[in-house]
Amino acid sequence: MFTHGILSFLAPVLLLTAGVFGDGLYSKKSAVLQVDGKSYDKLVAKSNQVSNLKPAYEKAAKGLDGLAQVAAVNCDDDSNKAFCGSMGIQGFPTLKIVKPGKKPGKAIVEDYNGGRTAKDIVDAVKQAIPNHVKRISDKGLSGWLESNNDTAKAILFSDKGTTGALIKVVASEYLDRMNFAQIRNKESGAVEMFGITTYPTLVVLPGGTASPLVFDGSFSKSAMKEFLDQYASSTNTKTAPKPKKEQKPIVPAEDPAPTPPEAEETAASASAEAAFSSASSSLASEEASTTPVGGATTETMEEASQPTASPDPNVVAEDDPKPATMPNVAPPIPALIERTFLEQRCLGPKTTTCILALLPLATDDEGVSLFENADTALASLAEIADKHSERGGKLFPFFSVPSRNEGQEVLRAKLGLLGPVELVAVNARRGWYRRFDAANGYGRNAVEDWVDAIRLGEGSKEKLPEGLVVEAKVEEHDEL
Repeated sequence: MFTHGILSFLAPVLLLTAGVFGDGLYSKKSAVLQVDGKSYDKLVAKSNQVSNLKPAYEKAAKGLDGLAQVAAVNCDDDSNKAFCGSMGIQGFPTLKIVKPGKKPGKAIVEDYNGGRTAKDIVDAVKQAIPNHVKRISDKGLSGWLESNNDTAKAILFSDKGTTGALIKVVASEYLDRMNFAQIRNKESGAVEMFGITTYPTLVVLPGGTASPLVFDGSFSKSAMKEFLDQYASSTNTKTAPKPKKEQKPIVPAEDPAPTPPEAEETAASASAEAAFSSASSSLASEEASTTPVGGATTETMEEASQPTASPDPNVVAEDDPKPATMPNVAPPIPALIERTFLEQRCLGPKTTTCILALLPLATDDEGVSLFENADTALASLAEIADKHSERGGKLFPFFSVPSRNEGQEVLRAKLGLLGPVELVAVNARRGWYRRFDAANGYGRNAVEDWVDAIRLGEGSKEKLPEGLVVEAKVEEHDEL
């Protein structure tokens, strides 16, 4: 997983294309980085016919400016062949998405099997950006404000029901330094408390007894970070930067009409007042967007994240963090994208044990992401598989099954699997299955205990229902 230091200048998602091409395919002015195995700390993604992909890939790189690094690796170069082999590259071009995992030093690498247009690529990467922005309602506002009152917080007031890519990127870069929330304009109590009249509006609460401040700049990554850097908690012993200019605190406008009793109670709430001065800010790219790029992103994404130079590079304090090292990436588990693949590998009459991760659609009917638990489950399975591979041990195969695989619907219906994300072990030859209980989440320890129990023959199993295992085809021969 990438450390927060790497995220701060790499952005939380990387996109890589691997292919065979000359070093001049992408120019020095291109938004696509050309990298090799030694500079992997800037990349990862997948594709088909390299030259044909180039226009869409470059357009996607511009559309993802400020959100993710987009890079390309020449797998025909001898110096890169080992690296490409370690990433499981077998055809060209191949696209992969890399994003931070839950544990330091581990990244999640996902195959990209979507369309090859700029919009398809941009949408997939934006969907993969980790979301550390908490959606808050009037009911949960006081509790969120009261927690960690000494740490800066940011609130984005929005008239949209989804969390934009830009705010997710910014929140990821301030992870552990500032808490982010998003409140919709329908939450009248919160809107009235903070005096919000336009959307989007970004409010930062510096913490303690300091008054809330409104961000009055352009909704671009660079402008937002310049504002938030003034209030974000420092990750080391150095003093946090002072504000460059005095920000105007929020002063609720006087209302000539009588204040409703409910509003008086809200304003008078001691807990809300104490917490009112503690939160911090961020913002959504889609809400600030006005001109689509590749049908997906906008002109507000001004600059790619770059490392910030030290004021004095020759001075190194003893307590300064050590330079970040390249994460040890666990290869992603393979995907069974078609029903025939699922039947051949795991539901045939002679197939043995398979672990299947049944994945949900990207979002629900309200546009809320359903992939958070899926990401955790896939990361856990990838790390477990990698652990056994490094030890040279034998383990049954792990596969992900995307929602577009028609066989997933049949499997869910037959086994009664209703969760957005389901992990299930299937042994068609012996006619049993075993479902993972996700009551305690999809963390590695819980998933590994379940896998180990199956491997050791411990625990109960359920009988596979009739009609799920594909019958063997009988070949007909002419009589001699």
